Amino acid sequence: MSETGRGTKEEQYREKRKEGWLLFSKVLSAGIGGVDAYPVRVEADVSEGLPQFQMVGYLASEVREAGDRVRTALRNVGCPMPPKRITVNLAPAGVRKAGSRFDLAVAAVVLASMQKVPAENLRGLMIAGELSLSGQVLGIPGVLALAEAARTAGASRCIVPSVNAAEGALIGNVEVIGVTELAELIELLRHPEQGKRVFVDGGLLLKKSVQSEEDFSQINGQKTVRRAAEIAAAGMHNFLMIGPPGSGKTMIARRIPGILPALSLEESLRITKIYSVAGLLEPEEPLITRRPFRAPHHTTTAEALAGGGRLPLPGEISLSSGGILFLDELPEFRRSALEILRQPLEEHRICVSRTAGTYVFPADFMLVAAMNPCACGYFPDRNRCGCTPKEVSRYLGRLSQPLLDRIDICMQVPKLSYEELQEEENEGSGTIRKRVEAARRIQKKRFRGTSVSFNSRMGIRETERFCYLGSGEKRLLKQAFDSLSLSARAYHRLLRVARTIADLGGEERVLEAHILEALGYRPPERSEWQKGV
Repeated sequence: MSETGRGTKEEQYREKRKEGWLLFSKVLSAGIGGVDAYPVRVEADVSEGLPQFQMVGYLASEVREAGDRVRTALRNVGCPMPPKRITVNLAPAGVRKAGSRFDLAVAAVVLASMQKVPAENLRGLMIAGELSLSGQVLGIPGVLALAEAARTAGASRCIVPSVNAAEGALIGNVEVIGVTELAELIELLRHPEQGKRVFVDGGLLLKKSVQSEEDFSQINGQKTVRRAAEIAAAGMHNFLMIGPPGSGKTMIARRIPGILPALSLEESLRITKIYSVAGLLEPEEPLITRRPFRAPHHTTTAEALAGGGRLPLPGEISLSSGGILFLDELPEFRRSALEILRQPLEEHRICVSRTAGTYVFPADFMLVAAMNPCACGYFPDRNRCGCTPKEVSRYLGRLSQPLLDRIDICMQVPKLSYEELQEEENEGSGTIRKRVEAARRIQKKRFRGTSVSFNSRMGIRETERFCYLGSGEKRLLKQAFDSLSLSARAYHRLLRVARTIADLGGEERVLEAHILEALGYRPPERSEWQKGV
C-alpha cells in the first residue's frame, strides 16, 4: 500500500473516532497468582453494531459479571452506556482471571471509550477495585501485591479502594490514591492533578508496634523447657513438647513469638502481602508488625493447612511464615494433615497445582507442637492413667517417623510442683530475646552470601563446614552414635542444635558441653518412641 493510501486510511480512522462510533482505550489492572500480582491489560472498544456488552479474555464467572455491575453503576452515576457494541478484553488471554478486582478498571476504559474522560489520562495508571450497583467502590484483597506489580510494570500511579489505600502506600515509588465512589474516579480521571496521594511510613508503624502482653516471666518452673524454647527460637528449630494436661505447654508456645527478633520492614512487608492476598488484613492496621502465631484446631483439614481452593489462597502454613505454626494436641490431627507438613518443612514453600496453573505459597515457619503422652494425658503415672499398653502404643503411633525426623528439639514437660508454682521472679521475654537476637546476628554473619538463614536450615555440606569438631567432640559423638543407634539424619540434626547452643554461648566452636546438651533435646526414634509402654 502506498503512503498516500495509508495516510487516507489513517485519516478515515481518525474521522471515525471523531464521529464517536469507533473508540478504543486501555488501562492496567492486576490479577493475583499465589501471593504475587501480575499485570492485566484491560482494553475496551466501542463500535457501531447491535447493542452489546461483551467481555473476553479467559474469564471466571465473577469477572464476566463485572459487565452488569459496571453498566448499572455507570447508569446510577449519570453516565449510561450508549446503544453500541462494546467489547472489553482482559489480556493476556492465556491466563485465567478471577475475582471482582477488575470492575473499576473496566469502568475506566469504558468511560474513556465513551469520551467521558480523556483516554490519555489512563496512561501510567493501574486501577483495581470492586463496584457496587450504586457506584460505591468496595475493598479487595491483595492491594499490597498489586502496588508492587504496578511498580514493576512501570506504572506511576495506582487507583484503589480507599479502604485498601494505606496498605498499597507501603510500596515506595508508586503514588497510591484511594477512591470511595465511581463518581470520584470519574472526577479524578478528568482532573488527575486533584488526586490526593496516601502516605504511610512503614518504619514508623513498626516502631509504634506494641509487644504482646504474654511474657515468659508469667511462667513458673519448667526451666529446662524454657531453655529448650530459647534454643529453638535462636536457630529456628522445630520444637515438640510432651507432657500431661496443665503442665504449661500451650503457655510456653504462645510466648515464643515474644522472644523472636523484631520484624524488619522487609520481613513485615513480606508477611503483610500474604495476609493481604488472603483477605485477612484489617484496614486499621495496614502493616503486620508482630510475628504471626497461628494455632489451627486439630480438626483442620490438609487443604486448610496447605492452602488452595477454587481460587487458591494461602493456608495456615503460609500464614505462619516468619513466625510460629502451633499444633496443639498433635496426634489428634488427621494423618493427612500431619503428613502434608513434611514437604513444607523441608522446602519452605508450597506448590498448589490447579488446571488454571500452579501457585507457589511461602512456608518459612517454625513448627511448635504439643501433645499428651497418651489419650488421657497422664502416662506413665499409673495412679491416674488407665490406658492399656496397646492404647498408648496406638496413640503414639499416630505420628509417623518421617514427621518426627523433622523435629529438632523434643522436651518432656513434667507436672509442676507446688514449690515451682510459688516462684515469684522469672526471666522475662525481653531478656531472652536479647540473647536470641545475638545468636541470630552470629548466624547472619556466618551464612552471608549463601541461601541459608538459620542453623536449622543447614544442609549436610553447611553442617560439616560450620560445625567444626575437635578430637574430644568427635569421640563423644561416635560414642553417642553407636550407643543410641543414631541415623544419619539424627546425627546432622544433633549437630545443628549443638551449633545453636554454641551461638547462644558466644562460642566459635561446638564443644562437648554443647553436644551433651543437644543430646538431651534429641527427639526419640521410632524404636524408642514406645519404649516402656
